[in-house]
Amino acid sequence: MRKALTFVALAALVAVGAVLFVTRPTPVNEAAFSNLTGSDTQGELVFIAAGCASCHHAPDAKGEAKLVLAGGQRFVSDFGTFVAPNISPDPQAGIGGWTLTDFASAVTRGVSPEGQHLYPAFPYSAYTHMVPQDVADLWAYLRTLPASDVQSQPHEVGFPFNIRLGLGLWKMLFMSDQWVVADTDDESLTRGRYLVEALAHCGECHTPRNVLGGLQRNAWLSGAENPDGPGRIPALTPDKLTWSETDIAYYLETGFTPDFDSVGGHMVEVVENFGKLPASDRAAVAAYLKALPEPAKN
Repeated sequence: MRKALTFVALAALVAVGAVLFVTRPTPVNEAAFSNLTGSDTQGELVFIAAGCASCHHAPDAKGEAKLVLAGGQRFVSDFGTFVAPNISPDPQAGIGGWTLTDFASAVTRGVSPEGQHLYPAFPYSAYTHMVPQDVADLWAYLRTLPASDVQSQPHEVGFPFNIRLGLGLWKMLFMSDQWVVADTDDESLTRGRYLVEALAHCGECHTPRNVLGGLQRNAWLSGAENPDGPGRIPALTPDKLTWSETDIAYYLETGFTPDFDSVGGHMVEVVENFGKLPASDRAAVAAYLKALPEPAKN
């Protein structure tokens, strides 16, 4: 009996060790970024499309103050309240002491410079699709922004979600480098996919989640519960969003709908960002959304 218990205990330890090894924080390969030179001009467009300021500017910041990425905004979820950190170039309070590889690991792998898993409230599961040059360009642009010495505030996450080791298993289950929509030879649709599925991370809000917070990719962009209160975040699939491509592109530019309504909530900042992008990008998003298949019927 004692030998059997010993064997079971050893087997359990081996199993736990294997899981911890497989789900360990894995930074990017430094060689993929070592020869890249970022362009802050191009990086500004990546910054706008990715909506970095929308989450990382200080609460109630207006105008140019939104470029001071001091953090502090609070995002309520079923797992706790996440507080956006300071990602300004300040070397102590912000990320000014990071390297490009540190930054790429955080953005595309959800791994901190200290080797910890980051919470997926930061949409690295979408940013994992970013091409290395865009990451380098974004890093170059962020370094041109004003520094802030405001200290980042801790997340308000209770047990067991405060155990970051479990995030490795979450990544294994729900983080994928596969696109939701298959490859296409259409350059506009490919650009639209990159904007929707990667940079603008539209699925983070418009796709329903399972009980563990993973996106239900088989119900991509079919609408979701509103984590901030009552109502639902609308579906963007063609069976629900009946606007034309022109209507969608115009909405992303101006915030006005075909029904003479105007944008509200978090979409205000999304439209503010998309209005600064080239018209071809708004058209590409519209083309992508109209090309989506209708969700499978349950």
